[in-house]
Amino acid sequence: MSRDVDVVVVGAGQAGLSAGYFLRRAGLDFVMFDHAPRAGGAWQFRWPTLTLGTAHNIHDLPGMPLEDRDPERPASEVVSEYFGRYEREFGLRVHRPVDVTAVREGSGGRLLVESSEGVYAARTLINATGTWDRPFWPFIPGMASFRGRHMHTADYRGPEEFAGKRVLVVGGGASGTQALMELAPLAAEVTWVTRREPVWVDGPFDGHAAVARVEERVRRGLPPGSVVSATGLLLTEEVRAARASGVLERRPMFERVVPEGVEWADGTTLDVDVILWATGFRAALDHLAPLRLRGPGGGIRMDGTRVVGDPRIHLLGYGPSASTIGANRAGRTAVREIKSLLEAMDRPAVPEALGA
Repeated sequence: MSRDVDVVVVGAGQAGLSAGYFLRRAGLDFVMFDHAPRAGGAWQFRWPTLTLGTAHNIHDLPGMPLEDRDPERPASEVVSEYFGRYEREFGLRVHRPVDVTAVREGSGGRLLVESSEGVYAARTLINATGTWDRPFWPFIPGMASFRGRHMHTADYRGPEEFAGKRVLVVGGGASGTQALMELAPLAAEVTWVTRREPVWVDGPFDGHAAVARVEERVRRGLPPGSVVSATGLLLTEEVRAARASGVLERRPMFERVVPEGVEWADGTTLDVDVILWATGFRAALDHLAPLRLRGPGGGIRMDGTRVVGDPRIHLLGYGPSASTIGANRAGRTAVREIKSLLEAMDRPAVPEALGA
């Protein structure tokens, strides 16, 4: 047995809550699922030392501003509290913790959304699962031989456990640079490795331009790419000081992992105790695999938030809407198009004129 609903929203982070707000205003019949234990989206899992002052700018959700902007408070706490208030204020009853395991083609043009709470037959789907659940581990020869500790930034909880250790940070994004700056005072040694030379951006962060570049990629059916490839690394005062002290001196990517550390192509080696992989995340879309949405380019071809190959499905937190800048606009756009689609579905068919 399945329960019928107009819209299923999967995910209750920034993008999912934005969609919920506009769905409520549109008067549509919808249900929201989130697999996290509480409100806060991916922010609730950020390490405690990532304060609001060091995090990227957190944009207000539609209809209710974020009032607590104490730069010293952990971003995980502030955002979780804000999202929780938002759900209560606008009556967004999020079913949690609920795991959506698969979305399949059903009968009568509906999508069967299989979840730990049961099966829902949805006329449309807003997928807002983001990327946090899919940390990316690159394949490097010899990784299994390492006698030290492999760790992804998804599991990083602060610098204290690395005191006195030799740490190698791999990755050219903001999470890698933030971890390096935190680790440097406590670790015995920190080393930074990236595939490409970092691009430092001096001046205001132009988030809208970055969103536009990512949007162009998904419109062509390509994978969205990393955030840093579209934005560069912002030169804050803290970053300037770290560069001046040598903490952010970058080395090129090594060729292999060896039991005691890593080795470059020229035979140079580095012994380390921990390799911290700040290598980003990929879109958490495994539950959509039965629908075969991916194209030859490896990505999903998009027109705004809508999947080109299936107008019933909108992806939020994918590509340009993965940022807090793009999330609100994406929620509004998705709901507007879904409302139009549902109205078209409900419109009586006009009989063809009889021939003479």
